Amino acid sequence: MAKKKDADEEYLLHHKSHIKLGASDLFIRGFGYVFVTLFAALCVFPFLLIIGTSFSLESDVTKYGITAWPRHFSVQAYQLLFRFPQTMINSYLLTIILTATGTVCGLFIISMTGYALQRKDFPFRNGISFMIYFTTLFSGGLVATYLLYTKILNLRDNYLAIWFPNLMSAWLIILMKNFVRSIPFEITESGKIDGAGDFRIFRSLILPMLKPGLATIGLFLALGYWNEWYNASLYLSSRVDVKPLQYQLYNVINTANALKNSVAGANVTVTDLPTMTLKMATAVVATGPIIFVYPFVQKYFISGITVGAVKG
Repeated sequence: MAKKKDADEEYLLHHKSHIKLGASDLFIRGFGYVFVTLFAALCVFPFLLIIGTSFSLESDVTKYGITAWPRHFSVQAYQLLFRFPQTMINSYLLTIILTATGTVCGLFIISMTGYALQRKDFPFRNGISFMIYFTTLFSGGLVATYLLYTKILNLRDNYLAIWFPNLMSAWLIILMKNFVRSIPFEITESGKIDGAGDFRIFRSLILPMLKPGLATIGLFLALGYWNEWYNASLYLSSRVDVKPLQYQLYNVINTANALKNSVAGANVTVTDLPTMTLKMATAVVATGPIIFVYPFVQKYFISGITVGAVKG
């Protein structure tokens, strides 16, 4: 049977180039290519607007609005953004460290939790699953969370206060459960018959089959850490020298807006101070690195999010 299947596949590949398409097939295929191209252009166009506006003069943006091609090329917004380059570099390094360590540890914990909650021989899986799901409906609120991190855990001005909240979430655990559900339980039983322990089964048999799920949830975790600024504003005071990238950019924008709204600076006109162009420049600086990561996980992300949606 295997030889016949290989022969059939070889025959189809050999004669694929000789198959003639009808007029209706060519029309549908051409329409599909045109539609996908236009849709891709619509998706790319907002990024072009952001990049073009970030390299424009503030006066041109105020007068003509945002544009994909600057009327007068200017790097004033980037000069203001990188006025203190070492500060920005340190923020980048801190965010990269938080993102890398948080994503790896979060994937490890979430995958183990999802696997354990799908084990048929785990007697408390339904009760624990209910408690995890319950947190998606009700939570302690901001006050209780703030008191937990500052008074009980004593994490004020500590990067762990940013690292812990994004480490895992109930929704990601539920999503991982759906991924693990697609793996037959007989694989776990075969590992136990061969004498492997639970962790050996998880590491050697289950994890290699969870690549789409790991890529999907890993991307969600990485985006959460990379875009983190709210917890930093709560738990990091001005005494902390190095702040996460998004919070650092947030402070730069607020400072520029405050300077523009004030009457200080007699030699500087209001229209010369970059605010809109500065916002676009911060968007380029903040989203640029994470965009380059997506193509490497796109294949697993698309298949993974489909499996997670269907298996729920």
